[in-house]
Amino acid sequence: MGVINDILDMSKIEANKFELSFTEFDFEAMLIRVVNVIHFQVEEKKQTLVVAQDKGIPRAIVSDEQRLAQVIANLLANAVKFTPEKGRITLRAGLVHAAEDVCAIRIQVEDAGIGISEEHQRRLFKSFEQADGGIARKFGGTGLGLAISKNIVNLMGGDITVTSEENKGAVFAFTIQVRRGTGKYAPRFNSSVAWEKLRLLAVDTAPETRDFFHAFAEEAGCRCDALPDAEAACAILRDPEYAPDIVFLDGAIGGIGSLELARRIKSASTARSGNIPVVFMATAAEWSLMEHAARSAGADTFISKPLFASLVACRVVERLSPGEAACPPPKDMATADFSGYRILLVEDIEVNREIALSLLGNTGIHIDTAENGREAVEVAERNLDLYDLILMDIHMPEVDGYEATHHIRTLDTPKARRIPIIAMTADVFREDIEKCLAAGMNDHVGKPINIDDVHAKLQRYLPAR
Repeated sequence: MGVINDILDMSKIEANKFELSFTEFDFEAMLIRVVNVIHFQVEEKKQTLVVAQDKGIPRAIVSDEQRLAQVIANLLANAVKFTPEKGRITLRAGLVHAAEDVCAIRIQVEDAGIGISEEHQRRLFKSFEQADGGIARKFGGTGLGLAISKNIVNLMGGDITVTSEENKGAVFAFTIQVRRGTGKYAPRFNSSVAWEKLRLLAVDTAPETRDFFHAFAEEAGCRCDALPDAEAACAILRDPEYAPDIVFLDGAIGGIGSLELARRIKSASTARSGNIPVVFMATAAEWSLMEHAARSAGADTFISKPLFASLVACRVVERLSPGEAACPPPKDMATADFSGYRILLVEDIEVNREIALSLLGNTGIHIDTAENGREAVEVAERNLDLYDLILMDIHMPEVDGYEATHHIRTLDTPKARRIPIIAMTADVFREDIEKCLAAGMNDHVGKPINIDDVHAKLQRYLPAR
């Protein structure tokens, strides 16, 4: 369906019938939705995605939200495709200049991929062109995404540029002018928290994370200690007068490790007659593996990387002002609209299928069912391109969920590697989750099914329209 939509978009562009639709929207919320769409591809390749957003960019802007998101998603997908496993991708959003009513925003996507020669750069943005035939054979794709993106940006009054050398990665960038919105959104820094009295502690080896927290604290008007490792955190915690209000802790720090550091923070907070909330920072896949151990060590919750200021602010309010509306709540099952999406529900027990169908009935999703893993594989072999997500039971006769997922992932179609597959299982120990991920699944929900958990996964993998 993606290729068909690209062809339709290109046909409209070539016929001069492609129009933009300008509306007011929350710029950071748009970036969050784009990252949610692309993140499972990033996690599949164990890459690191960093988002650096200029705090001067207005929260509310007027532009074509859908098409701007499409361009950014295309550039990120391109970066993920050509960046090797464990590579790094950076999305930057900067404020070039600002006036009373308009401002210029520069979007830049940097990858650590194979790079592009000068000769191939000249034909990079042409329809059905890629840098060379070998790349198309190795990585797949039609080359339409960049051509469409360039035309969209041109219609917005900008132009996409590329800077690259072979084997040294690439930087795609564009600058567009947007109008300021009226800003009728809930304040990012909820007044239920006395931000000017707040002290944050953030521990992360990545310098960009520490830079993020310094910028966040400056914008919020609070204090922040951003430290590079557990040893530095332990040193500052030895001061009996030191008492942060909340701690953000990377889930993969070295030394004594994040779990032991969480225990020491909780121990210190108990000794000082208080409970310091500990928020683990991790990708969704990492949190799935560590959640049980992290909560046992004292973690209160987690926040997904890459970080966004509005989501960090939500976590602060959520932990320090219980009962307050930390941020606009996600659309609930009564209002979320996933119309146009189609999922495959794989479940061998009829009553469980009926429950799932009932719970998902008002989301607008078209749901097909398979009664076991063998049926799921047969459906995938015939029509995998029809589906946007698979909900896969684990324990089934004939072919179980692990084997079915493995078969689907090895099908000879690009969709087989990209489609989100969510395990449905009552087995939630670390080794069970590791087995799901090793089989090729992206995530899991517990059984019996909790509608809030399922809805959260839909929001993550199928952003509501």
